[in-house]
Amino acid sequence: MSPLAPAGHTLVLGGVRSGKSRFAERLALDCGQPVTYLATARAGDAAMARRIAEHQRRRPADWCLVEEPLALAERLAEAAAAGRCCLVECLTLWLTNLLMEADADRTEREIQALLGVVASAPGRVILVGNESNLGVTPLGELSRRYCDLAGTLHQQLAARCARVVLIVAGLPLMLKGTAA
Repeated sequence: MSPLAPAGHTLVLGGVRSGKSRFAERLALDCGQPVTYLATARAGDAAMARRIAEHQRRRPADWCLVEEPLALAERLAEAAAAGRCCLVECLTLWLTNLLMEADADRTEREIQALLGVVASAPGRVILVGNESNLGVTPLGELSRRYCDLAGTLHQQLAARCARVVLIVAGLPLMLKGTAA
C-alpha cells in the first residue's frame, strides 16, 4: 500500500447501472460503523429524480445524509472521523456539477481539495464514480474535458485508496487491495 492510501478507503468504479452503488452501499452497511452518505446529484429532470428516489429508498434510515453538489471536499472533511464511514455518491456527477459552474477555475480547486481530504481523512471513505473512459473519445470539447478530468481524478484517487474495485455486470473485480 502506498503512503497515500489510508487503509479504510475504497474507490468503486463502474458503468451506468453496473451495480457499483449497491456494492458501495453494501460495503458501508457491512462495516458496522455509523454512515454519512454524501450525495452530489441534482435532480435536473424526471429521470434523475427517479434515480435519486431509488437511492433514497435503498438507504437505511439511520444513515446521515449530506447533500452537496459542489463543495464535496469541505463536507467530507466535516463528516470524516475515526469509527465512521463516509460514502460519496457520486464523483462523476459532482464533476459534472462543477463543469457546469460559471467559475472555470473552481473545478481544479475543488478537485485538489478533495484529493487532499481523501489522503488524510480518518475513518472509512467509500468513493463511487462512473468509469466513462472505456469507449471512443467524445467529439465535443466539454465532453472531452469531462472524460479527461474524470480519468485523471480516478487515477489520483486510486493512488489514495487502499482498495479499488471495478464493477461489471454486478460483479466486483478487485483492481487494488483485497476483498473486505
